[in-house]
Amino acid sequence: MHTAAQLLKSKGYDIWSISPDALIIDAIQEMAAKEAGALVVMENDKLVGIISERDYARKVALDGRSSRESLVRDIMSTHVLCARPEQTVQECMAMMSEKRARHLPVVDHKKVIGVISIGDLVKHIIAEQQFEIEQLLYYVSS
Repeated sequence: MHTAAQLLKSKGYDIWSISPDALIIDAIQEMAAKEAGALVVMENDKLVGIISERDYARKVALDGRSSRESLVRDIMSTHVLCARPEQTVQECMAMMSEKRARHLPVVDHKKVIGVISIGDLVKHIIAEQQFEIEQLLYYVSS
C-alpha cells in the first residue's frame, strides 16, 4: 500500500500558504493563481489553520463580510485535519471522507511537508485499480 509520503513524492511537495494576517481577497487571489481550492495558514513556519473556497463561501459571501477588509484569521478553519507521512492512501481517504475534508496537510515532526487533496487520492486509487485490472487481464489471458 502506498503512503502519503509516496504520493507526495510523485505529485510534488508544493505548499501554498498564507499568513493569518493577510486579507481574505489576497487568499482568494492566491488560490485562483495556483488553481488551488485551499491554502494552509502559516505563522512563523507553524501551521495555524487552513482557508478554503468553502470557508470563503460560507463565512464571507453568506455572512456579508468584506473580503477586502477582513483577515484570513477571521474565517480560517483552526482545527486542521492532518496526515502523517507513513499513513496509507486508504487511511487518508477514510479520514477525509469521514471528516468531509478536501485538503490534508501532511505533517512530519510538526513541519508541513506537503498537501494532499481528495482529487490526488482519487486519481491515485484509480491508477492503482487500473494497474491491478491490467495485471489480472494479463494473468487470465496467459
